[in-house]
Amino acid sequence: MKCIDQINLKDKRVFIRCDFNVPMDKQGNITDDARIRAHLPTINYATDAGSKVILASHLGRPKGKKSEEFSLRPAAKVLSGLLGKEVIFADDCIGEGVEKAVSNMKDGDVILLENLRFHSGEEKNDVEFAGKLARLCDVYIDDAFAVSHRKAASNAAITEFVKSCAAGFLLKNEIEYFNKAMKNPARPFVAIIGGAKVSDKIGVLENLLEKVDTLIVGGGMAFTFIRAMGYETGNSLCEVEMLDKARTIMEKAKEKKVNLCLPVDCVIAEKAAADTEVRVCKIEEIPKDWMGLDIGPGTISAFSDALRGVKTIIWNGPMGVFELEPFSKGTFSIAASVAKSGALSIIGGGDTDLAVHRAGVSDKISYISTGGGAFLELLEGKTMPAVEALENNGGNS
Repeated sequence: MKCIDQINLKDKRVFIRCDFNVPMDKQGNITDDARIRAHLPTINYATDAGSKVILASHLGRPKGKKSEEFSLRPAAKVLSGLLGKEVIFADDCIGEGVEKAVSNMKDGDVILLENLRFHSGEEKNDVEFAGKLARLCDVYIDDAFAVSHRKAASNAAITEFVKSCAAGFLLKNEIEYFNKAMKNPARPFVAIIGGAKVSDKIGVLENLLEKVDTLIVGGGMAFTFIRAMGYETGNSLCEVEMLDKARTIMEKAKEKKVNLCLPVDCVIAEKAAADTEVRVCKIEEIPKDWMGLDIGPGTISAFSDALRGVKTIIWNGPMGVFELEPFSKGTFSIAASVAKSGALSIIGGGDTDLAVHRAGVSDKISYISTGGGAFLELLEGKTMPAVEALENNGGNS
């Protein structure tokens, strides 16, 4: 897979697939521009190289229909401010009008196309739609890691039409950091997996058992393991249909000599609310009508001990309902321990990313991934269709 800095971009029309799928308020204002900022190194490199830059992205799920609610116009405005120059906005992503706008561009100009998903061909990986996108450019750059696990016209089929294809810096960094951790990790190697459901992450847990020295499981999903060990879990989140799977994972960890860390105590309440009464109890003593909503102080201490002296950490999923203050201590404490560890630390998933920022330690994390679903699929050991497309069809320049 080539990278953008290995291709001659001067005087070329460069199509960059970005991920501007940003949160917006009801007035259509972008509330967090982090995803836009993440692409600045790639965009600036292309403009500095003297190319005409055509940016494309999706936003939300408009289901193949044009809708003002999902327009990328606000992203063009924010990007103009970040780049310190006008970003031309095209009101479609294919067609004569767009082709004319692109043909009028000068070197160093930037144009942002309207939402790719206003056309049903995008999500269907439609060859005809991809061909129309490809007509706009000489060089194709994929910088959208967050959607690289989805096969779409703008990240898969398009590579069959453009001779010169490469990864942007964001996509390259995501893959390189991930490979550092998963393919040849410095040891000891620890994975921290949290979040709500075992069913969402069963493939992740199974794959990680083949790689890690220690596997820490927290969050709501831990209660399925605790029930599988024969303890009552009150009203805590528990997937009864996953109990056998949880037992299999525990047995496999023993077989592989992987240190599996589960909570020993938890913060409980009768409901998940900021103003509710909370208590701390041992994991085997959760009362009938109460639920575990965070890891307790004993678990924080045990999990933090397991992170001392390690060399590589991968973390996906919070330790509790950290959005509510009474149940935030576990996640924030683990974030602090990861930051203090001195290990190569890679964090993925929107909730975990948010937690690390709220804990005030994001600057001490080696790499924060921009992909939620894509990061999980990599953790499962799955191949990424968009990366495969670059490897198969890129290489000519």
